Amino acid sequence: MEHKMGLYEGPLESMKTGKKTVEVRLYDEKRRKIKPGDTIQFTKVPGGDETLTVEVVGLRKFPTFRDMYETIPAENFDAVGDSIDEMVDSTYEIYSPKREKEWGTLAITIKLLNKE
Repeated sequence: MEHKMGLYEGPLESMKTGKKTVEVRLYDEKRRKIKPGDTIQFTKVPGGDETLTVEVVGLRKFPTFRDMYETIPAENFDAVGDSIDEMVDSTYEIYSPKREKEWGTLAITIKLLNKE
């Protein structure tokens, strides 16, 4: 099954170069449908002028982003040098703590399929 998601330019570039191998999302209704072996087509936001397709190779659920960042090495997020607090704060710019508490979080381990 193919899923479609938006992704900002920085993380998209990190994925394209192979530095970012784990994508962070809320474990909401849309993400609960993702299974290993599925593909995700990321579209650059804003603009939508670039896409990148990856294969889902693993899924790990965590109650909070902090738990995720304390478990998975920073290099998997292309965040070496950032503190856990910085990583959590930057994630809260996208997802609210209220939604994190409501849904939990999902670490999606990906493998690059192509460069479009």
